[in-house]
Amino acid sequence: MAAPRAEQSRTTRAARSSASSAEARPTAVVKRVPLRQLLRVTSIAGGIQFGWALQLSLLTPYVQELGIPHVWASIIWLCGPLSGLLVQPLVGHMSDRCTSRFGRRRPFIFVGACLICFAVLIIGHSADLGWLLGDRGTTRPRAVVVFVIGFWILDVANNMTQGPCRALLADLTGKDHRRTRVANAYFSLFMAVGNVLGYATGSFSYWYKVFPFTVTPGCNIDCANLKSAFYVDIVFMVITTYLSITGVREIPAGLSERSPLINDEVSEQSGHAEEAFLWELFGTFKYFTSPVWTILVVTALNWVGWFPFLLFDTDWMGREIYGGEPNDGQFYTIGVRMGALALMLNSVILGLTSLFMEKLCRKWGAGFMWGISNIIMALCFLAMLITSYAAKHIGYLGYDLPPSGIVIAALVIFAVLGFPLAITYSVPYALISARIEPLGLGQGLSMGVLNLAIVIPQVIVSLGSGPWDQLFGGGNSPAFAVGALAALTAGLIAILGIPRSRPAKHRALP
Repeated sequence: MAAPRAEQSRTTRAARSSASSAEARPTAVVKRVPLRQLLRVTSIAGGIQFGWALQLSLLTPYVQELGIPHVWASIIWLCGPLSGLLVQPLVGHMSDRCTSRFGRRRPFIFVGACLICFAVLIIGHSADLGWLLGDRGTTRPRAVVVFVIGFWILDVANNMTQGPCRALLADLTGKDHRRTRVANAYFSLFMAVGNVLGYATGSFSYWYKVFPFTVTPGCNIDCANLKSAFYVDIVFMVITTYLSITGVREIPAGLSERSPLINDEVSEQSGHAEEAFLWELFGTFKYFTSPVWTILVVTALNWVGWFPFLLFDTDWMGREIYGGEPNDGQFYTIGVRMGALALMLNSVILGLTSLFMEKLCRKWGAGFMWGISNIIMALCFLAMLITSYAAKHIGYLGYDLPPSGIVIAALVIFAVLGFPLAITYSVPYALISARIEPLGLGQGLSMGVLNLAIVIPQVIVSLGSGPWDQLFGGGNSPAFAVGALAALTAGLIAILGIPRSRPAKHRALP
């Protein structure tokens, strides 16, 4: 709940008093962190994204192979948005105040990385553990329980790790805006590298030959490939975590004034931002202007479009392009592997688009580019529906592999979607930051507000996409149709409702 205006005034006076006291203290000399150190610190983004790529490409098909019906597969993904809503702010709040001798951020990064490794081991061995607990046959309820536990730990660990990583970069760069941009560029670079390597690993179908011991009575070849891919993920995660947490010497929070690396003013602002996010987020809605609400609406519709694709992209390739079903021949598995390869192409386009993002937005305007990207996304989803219709009426489904033309069309659609995905990962954050800043609400709060507009649609899609698909006869086309409509609406609102010029300065809140 928002504080009354009188209380806000007292808070403002206290903040000014604190600022006056800070001016009276000797100013700490902040040492510029060499670029090679920033490169090492950001390398962990590659390890995190490697696991995300495997998760996004393989786990929805795998959970169906364990016996969960397609109608309920999306429920498993509820942990992602829920942990993003709760875990990231909580961990950020705790890391701001951490007094460990190893620093504020690195203990959380290390623990999160360890949990990621532990979680993927649970997921990779869920079929084996289910077998040991008594599972037999096609439906394996004990393996499903183990899988769900590991999956939820993985999502919590991912969200636990990413927040302190971003905060550590802010600590290291301080007010040097150029270094901040470079650090985030490095972070995005390693995210792209992790995506490409993760999807490439997921598309390789002979890992069971590299790790022959992974094939067991409870784990067939497809399961062994998944298990082996997670072994590779653990190795990559260990390497990047070691490079990241040893790349710089972080000083505990209580010693920040003597630290050559920690900007005390930045850390104080970060703490206030997280505190505001936790306690005042919903109460600030009354202060939002029309442009802010427009951005939030577009963001929500944007993610209503994206989340079905992220959940069912490889499942769509296996079911509706290759005509397979989980645990029924090899067509489904081949389609899932081809979907992972298509997502690797998607990540390449995403990375290339990111290199030109600033120039595109400067020339055409961020709102216009966001709107166009949403329309392109809607057209791609429409193309997926047309491709599914064509595949169904050609007559090969269930009897033969798809014609090369159908496969090429699917690959091109996945690759083109890398362009709007790059816009989604960057433009909304810049827009909400620019329009909330004049209101005096703080950047941490603006990210929290945008996070709400992302995770609430994800929860709705997770709960509704499976039953929605089942209502219209199964498959993934109904969810993609809803996604196309949402993306088209978001695109039109962004083009018509978000002005190109920077909004006029508003009076800060009392």
